[in-house]
This record gives sequence, C-alpha cells and structure tokens, in this order.
Amino acid sequence: MMIETFRLERFFSEHEFSVEHNLAASDCEPISQAELIAMAGDDELELWEELKLGYTETAGATFLREEIARIYQGIGTDQLLVCTPVEGIFLAMNAILEAGDHVICCYPEYQALSEVARAIGCEVERWEADEKQGWRFDPRWLERHVRPDTRLIVINSPHNPTGCQASLRDLERTVEIARKRGAYLFSDEMYMFLEQEPGARLPSACDVYERAVCLFGMSKAFGMAGARIGWLATRDAGMMERLARLKDYTTICSSAPSEVLATIALKSRGSIVAANLERIGRNLDLLDDFFERYPEYFYWNRPPAGTVAFPRLLSSKSADEFCGKMISEAGVLLLPASMFDFGESHFRVGFGREGLAGAVEALEEHLPEADL
Repeated sequence: MMIETFRLERFFSEHEFSVEHNLAASDCEPISQAELIAMAGDDELELWEELKLGYTETAGATFLREEIARIYQGIGTDQLLVCTPVEGIFLAMNAILEAGDHVICCYPEYQALSEVARAIGCEVERWEADEKQGWRFDPRWLERHVRPDTRLIVINSPHNPTGCQASLRDLERTVEIARKRGAYLFSDEMYMFLEQEPGARLPSACDVYERAVCLFGMSKAFGMAGARIGWLATRDAGMMERLARLKDYTTICSSAPSEVLATIALKSRGSIVAANLERIGRNLDLLDDFFERYPEYFYWNRPPAGTVAFPRLLSSKSADEFCGKMISEAGVLLLPASMFDFGESHFRVGFGREGLAGAVEALEEHLPEADL
C-alpha cells in the first residue's frame, strides 16, 4: 500500500514535545496513573495487582468489553473490537472498501479518515463543513452527491477540527440516506461525552443503523491517549468477523495494563468527564475573551462540543506563516489548516488541557511580532 505522509502527525512529531505551550492538543488533560488507580474499586484493584503481562483476548478483555457495552443502547460484548484508535480506522476502511469504491468523507477531517480509503484505490469525495452554518455538515449536500456506487459515508461528531456538533435530525437524515443506498457509515465518535450541553449528545450511529461502524476510545474525553485503547462497535456480524481477522495482522491484541486502566476509567467516567468539561468551560471563557479583544485579526466560531476549534485568520498572511511565528517567537504551538489540506486561513486551537491561560498570555504578548 502506497500511502501519503500523515501531515498532522509529522507536524506534531516535530513540534509537540519541544514547545513551551501546546495550544494545538486535541485531548483532555492527561490523567495520572496514580490518580486513576485511586479510583479503582476492589475488583479492579485486584485485577491490577495480580495482572500478568501475557497476551490478552484478541477482541479485548471481556471485563473491558462489558464496561464499554454500557455506553451503548444495543451493543453487546461480541459487537466490540478493542484496538488502538487510528488502527480502528485502518481496520474498518480495509474491511469495508475495495479499489474503485466511491467514498464520501467529511472535510476537513483527521487525515486517516480519507487517506486510507485513497490508498486502497477508492474515489474519495469531500463533504465540506459550512462555516456560515457553524461548520454544519448539511445532509442536503449529501443527498445530492451520494451515488448508486457509494460504498461508505464517513462522519465525525463532535468534529475535529471545528468542534461542530451534529443535530439529531441531521444524524437521522444521514442514516436515512445511507440506508436507502445500502452504504456503510463510519462514524468517528472520539469526542463523545464532551458536549457542553448534555442534551445535545447524539446516540452512537451503531445504535441507530445496522451498517454503521463506530470508533470511540479513551484518548480524548478520558485524557488517556497514552493508554492506546480504543474500539470499534458494529451490529453487522459479518463486518465484525472481517475486522477481527484483519486485526490478526496488526496489533493482534491490546496492552494488558492498558485494558485494566481503561476499565477503571470507564467505571469512573462520570467524575472524569465532569472534571474535563469543567476545565473546557473555563478554557473556552478565556478564549472567548481573547478573540473578543482581537476581532480585526480573528473570526471565532465558539464550538459547542469537543476540545478543538478552528478560528479563521483575518490577515493577508497565511496560517502557516502565523503559526510558524508563534512557534519560533512565542513558544506556542497552533495547528495550521494546511495540516488538514484546508487552505491557508484557519488554524486549530485545543482547549482541553491545563495551562491554557499561560499559552494565551504568550500568544497575546507576541501578536505584534506576527505583523498581522
């Protein structure tokens, strides 16, 4: 397979651990192992203390899948496959697609959502978010562009990089369009639980559509990116079998310690997510104040969900130039829209971690040097 360079990941590889202020991160504040172990009940503590570092079940430890299943309305343990999050994208695309298939993918997008399909040899058509509608993915566009040979529709809500949250009606309409064509629906739900209004939370697509394959995991809402635990959920038994067979050629099984840690976190999800939402609220207030002070430089679309937003730069300078200056002169990491192949006017900002106040202060101090 010949696959293009993953621009975003190469960018982070170069800058993420060398800047003073990471204002581009998409996860919540990482939780410490000690803090997580302190949340463990007696059963989980026994699992942790007696853990043997051997192979685990290919599908994921039963105790972990039992806890994951509680997130969904109609998904059982045999309808779940534990994997790393980006591995889940790779597995699903290869299980669903063949060369020549037509794929419709949300845009801008996490590059793996479209690039794996392109590398397989598919025709990928971009379903672009409408900034004027708060970065909405309008199902009317989808209805006009879906084709008899459309094999897969790829959605992502809450959305990376804009923070857009689809409405229930838009999700239902998207499912209706996919079902009418017999297309699969891949739903990237990595930012689920991070809706600022709890009533806005959508059901998982696999709970409402029999040909949906859904991705979720511990990286974003739980602040456990380093655990490398995610999963795929689907009610399609044949699809689950194909996914499992492909996984035999990738990771085979997950990390035994990570499975226990993920189980502890899922059992404590109420308190973990509440703390992360409180931090997100504080950080969004700081960003609101910042962008309000500089309306001549930035257009700010306050996101309703997730940990990232996609402000627009109102300048003759490109976002690449602006972000480059902020890295070299302010020590602040921002992610230019070129990492999403989305022009030169936007940049991604993350607000799920502590330390945002210091990052904004450094950004503001060096704005004059950016010569916007």
